[in-house]
Amino acid sequence: MSTITTVLTVDGMSCGHCEKTVSAGLSALPGVTDVVADAPSGRVTVASAEPLDEETLRSAVDGAGFTFVSRV
Repeated sequence: MSTITTVLTVDGMSCGHCEKTVSAGLSALPGVTDVVADAPSGRVTVASAEPLDEETLRSAVDGAGFTFVSRV
């Protein structure tokens, strides 16, 4: 089974707690197998079994209290 990697830019992360909050929101999405958030760069890497549409990603990030900026 192949993994799809999606990289996002997220605004508002400033610490490890922020990284965990964003990661938890994205990890709850169906098919997501791993999430790595990096507050200093504002990048979040999401591994999933299937492609994730931008609106789903935006909703999860915004729902966690942060701002989805773009898909890299």
